[in-house]
Amino acid sequence: MNIADSVSARTIERQWERAQRYIIAEQFPAARAALEALLSHAPGNVQARLLLSSVCLKLERLRDACAQLVAAANVAFDDLAELHKLAFCLHKLGETRVMHDCLEYPAIVSSDSGELLAMFAQLHQLLGQHRRALGLMDRALEIGFNTPDFRYYRALQLQFNGRTREAEGELEACLCMGPSHGRAWLALARMRRQTPQRNHLASIAAQLGRVESGSEHQAALEFARFKELDDLDRCDEAWDALEHGNAIMSARLPHDSAAEHRRCNAIIELCDARFFDIVDGVAEDDGPKPIFIIGMPRSGTTLLDRILGNHSMVASPGELPDFPNQLRWTADMYGVDPGTGVVDAKLINRLRAFDYRLLGERYLLQSRWRARGKPYYVDKLPANFMLAGLIHRALPMARILALRRDPMDICYSNWKAYFGDSYAYSYDIKALAAHYAEFEKVMTHWRRALPGVVMDVDYAALVDDPEAMTARVLKFCGLPHEADCGDITRNRNPVSTLSSPQVREKIHRRAVGEWRRYEKQLEPLRLMV
Repeated sequence: MNIADSVSARTIERQWERAQRYIIAEQFPAARAALEALLSHAPGNVQARLLLSSVCLKLERLRDACAQLVAAANVAFDDLAELHKLAFCLHKLGETRVMHDCLEYPAIVSSDSGELLAMFAQLHQLLGQHRRALGLMDRALEIGFNTPDFRYYRALQLQFNGRTREAEGELEACLCMGPSHGRAWLALARMRRQTPQRNHLASIAAQLGRVESGSEHQAALEFARFKELDDLDRCDEAWDALEHGNAIMSARLPHDSAAEHRRCNAIIELCDARFFDIVDGVAEDDGPKPIFIIGMPRSGTTLLDRILGNHSMVASPGELPDFPNQLRWTADMYGVDPGTGVVDAKLINRLRAFDYRLLGERYLLQSRWRARGKPYYVDKLPANFMLAGLIHRALPMARILALRRDPMDICYSNWKAYFGDSYAYSYDIKALAAHYAEFEKVMTHWRRALPGVVMDVDYAALVDDPEAMTARVLKFCGLPHEADCGDITRNRNPVSTLSSPQVREKIHRRAVGEWRRYEKQLEPLRLMV
């Protein structure tokens, strides 16, 4: 090492130590200056760029944080653990296009670390690349990686890829290793309809005696118990299990219905007639066009996505966080308050003076790669119902399809689902009814404010006459008619939602009126919706 290199190395070390001290003291502007000084000497220092990105987030400078990660991605990587950390950070900040490029590194697939392969597989899962995720998991298993969590996530990938029997076996392998894994028991219960001769009720009861009271494991086990008892027509016992599971999750994830009411009113107030009089979104071009599917969870959004995915001109990449992510990037604001979904009061305030053309451009930049060469792609994120007006303002060429379903059917379907840490409203009957009311209020506003922009798709009509409804949807989207789009059994694309087992069957109407199975217990909900 020559003298100049030695001086540079000492300078870099001093700046790094200085930045660390500033961060500990929460002096983030000074920490930023120290890291920027370091990078002027060593622009390829990935650790410094990662740390500077996190400092920028502390300073509420999301765009600068993203810029540091994108710059780091231009470095040649020898350390796959460092590449994984960068790719994960890119995902958190919504830089999915660059994240996708990072995951193309040839060294990933040839790694001899099962743990790293499993970690990269989860990043592919976050991008909706489920076949590639499963391929990396298979290689990890071949070289001996074997933990309960890994077997659980591999089981999910097998299920997402339509290999249900193998998924069931993988879940059983997971449970032999980690018997208190509540989500694995729930996934196993959902794999098929249980019978008196073949079910897991005794094992689930045994596990309930071992898990921590009030834990997520206990809640998932209660939801699993509900599913199996419901399959066996033991409805009173099933309802008790469902109530108990929801009570546990409601205590863990309280939902603020009053705050949600204020957010919905603020969105409606923002997106008035004057809001849509301004034409400042992205002009239509020859690039792939998004088709948005919105609605409450469990309203049929996955079914419609599978139908559109059968069309030769449409790619179906799954549930995308791209629009909310780019909304925050354009606002230069990272994250929203926990439990508020895609938008909170602080973000709504920033939308009053906003660059909607830039929002549209950023969205297309981050999402169009998902079209895989096709002229259209589906963006199916139920929670985007709150953002339909913003979507139209930023992307006036985009088509928006809104699923509608019988109020009791959709509320019951949410009540009996286990969403983990998502959709906190679903775990409390009163919060669930209040959320449905807010959803309907917002959707009614979009219908009035945006006539002809949002097409309602009725779930019952879709399952009763798939061919007729599909024809209407295709016409609305500007797509030519293609026969058999409604035959979802021929759609072999992976699917990762709770509906993944059902949407591999032929379209049926078994879920229409399903709530009446628990009509007596659901009477308080019926009176509220």
